[in-house]
Amino acid sequence: MQQVDAELSPTDRAILNAFQGGFPVVERPFEAAAAALADHGVELTATELCERIQTLDENGVLSRFGALVNAQEIGGNASLVAMHAPADRFDEIAAQVNSYREVAHNYERAHPYLNMWFVVSVAEESRIAGVLSEIEDETGQKTYNLPKQQEFRVEAKFYLDGPIEGGVIDLSDLGPDVTPRDRTTLTPQERDLILEIQGGFPLTESPYEAIASALDAEPAWVRETIKRFNIEGKIRRVGVIPNHYALGYTENGMTVWNVPDDVVDTVGPEVAGLNFVTHCYQRPRHDGVWPYNFFAMTHGRSEEESQQRIEQVRDVMQEYWDVSDDDWDSLFSTQILKKTGIRLQERAAANTTDET
Repeated sequence: MQQVDAELSPTDRAILNAFQGGFPVVERPFEAAAAALADHGVELTATELCERIQTLDENGVLSRFGALVNAQEIGGNASLVAMHAPADRFDEIAAQVNSYREVAHNYERAHPYLNMWFVVSVAEESRIAGVLSEIEDETGQKTYNLPKQQEFRVEAKFYLDGPIEGGVIDLSDLGPDVTPRDRTTLTPQERDLILEIQGGFPLTESPYEAIASALDAEPAWVRETIKRFNIEGKIRRVGVIPNHYALGYTENGMTVWNVPDDVVDTVGPEVAGLNFVTHCYQRPRHDGVWPYNFFAMTHGRSEEESQQRIEQVRDVMQEYWDVSDDDWDSLFSTQILKKTGIRLQERAAANTTDET
């Protein structure tokens, strides 16, 4: 993966820092976004801003532009799973695990025993146990299911040195007035919208109109629904979704901690408040194999930066309990074995009803 961080202009850095969330849901969103940049000393027209984001996307700096869909709120379920793959069978077992379409991500991680980590995504929660049973039968290796028990943070924002402090610009309040709904299921039209936008928005100056045209829907309905989904949590945010490897964030450390159960609820939000922690969860322990119940994912642009950030997590932990060297570990990814993303089609379809 080519790292392009050093090649980005100050204007590109400003765009990346400004719009990793909070992009407006209005008819001409780039006009409002360009005006907000001008307020911070970055002068671009709406057309120039759209073109710059398109160039960043084409050059691999972005994974996409648009909505980051919260798969958990769309339907079905997913779980993190760990297993041991013996060195002499590692490639064979990786191929067997990766052959399951329910396996969305699979990483090799540096751990003396649990060296393979993958995510199983299913339309029906009960299917997770079935997939893991099949994988165990095929590979001859035990799986350790680590479902999310509490989510403290999922951000995956990667800010750069340059103009505009990350997160300062938030235009998510612009757009139609909408009221959240209690309904957890999707209508067929909502399902189609989610599937249309999961891979990104069209990079035009009127993206919501382009989405509406693709769905044969009213543009106002598209804007209202996207904004409502953002408020309800079905969409985590709208904006530029960076390719963190391209930005130089190549050090991917999954820190795991054996946090006393009585302080997890206090420690979780504190660690989640560190802006370099991209994911933060409580997960179950497995007696005799896996003593850790708290996961905090950090990313750094160098090994030194990554280690500094892990130490900052430990400093926060230390404020609430006496952390020993045996109470934590850091599992760096050494190889991406599979990365297809969460397939939403089956999960959304299983959660769709005609009821409104």
